[in-house]
Amino acid sequence: MNRRFALMIDPVTADEQRADYGDTFTHVDAAAPALSVGELSTQRGDGVFESIGVVDGHAQEVVPHLERLAHSARLCDLPLPNLAQWRQAIDQAADECGEGEAVIKLILSRGVEHGPTPTAWVTAAPAADFRAVRANGVRVVTLDRGYDLGAAERAPWLLLGAKTLSYAVNMAALREAHRRDADDAIFLSSDGFVLEAPTASLILRFGDRFVTPAPNGGILHGTTQLSVYEHLAARGFEVGYDRIPASDLPRADAAWLVSSVRLAAAITAVDGAALPVDQPLTDELNTYLLSPRD
Repeated sequence: MNRRFALMIDPVTADEQRADYGDTFTHVDAAAPALSVGELSTQRGDGVFESIGVVDGHAQEVVPHLERLAHSARLCDLPLPNLAQWRQAIDQAADECGEGEAVIKLILSRGVEHGPTPTAWVTAAPAADFRAVRANGVRVVTLDRGYDLGAAERAPWLLLGAKTLSYAVNMAALREAHRRDADDAIFLSSDGFVLEAPTASLILRFGDRFVTPAPNGGILHGTTQLSVYEHLAARGFEVGYDRIPASDLPRADAAWLVSSVRLAAAITAVDGAALPVDQPLTDELNTYLLSPRD
């Protein structure tokens, strides 16, 4: 894919059933202005989104992404998306992607301030080239997220389990990681448990068991992590979710950050201490993640 594509969506109610939603889509120039200055997605980050990897025109893990979009909308008191309508928009965007890797983004905003309806759109664009990261891995540092593990349940208004457009903290964490001569970060809860990376899920290996932090601590349930678990389980490995103390990080036999577009990146060091890398398994995971997955 060598160009960008954008489609504005006129959202219908979640329960409206149609054979075709094409008349609710408007193709717009992705390089031209399309949003009002009163749009709350840009003013306040008041909305939710998803990023879907596309390989050779095939949008990956569409159903889990749509389910998570609906989950985020529910947490943010946004109108629930009509999943069939969004699925058709995704299919239309994927048709524009062609060969190679691309990324489709779904955005659902609260809309214009004091306006009657939400704003919604889908974009498609070439993906960044992550081949070097997949081959060479990433160095990470641990950063205090500032919340204990029970914060999401105790204070749901913090929206810790929603994939919101308010990503300023996540980007600040990546800049801090770079200042510490690392490539990425892993958030820790204030009571000392592992959470997630700013834009990825974490998977640790201890022997033949793979574990990821339980998503009930304000952690996004990663769609790519679910795909990796399906593959590992099919291979006969034990996979699970748990509360993982930060002290377990340096004891792992291997670890990965996984996400929809970067895919699987092995962690080579944590806070400056080297971590074992299983490159054959990393290559296997990325081969699998680049295969068509629904």
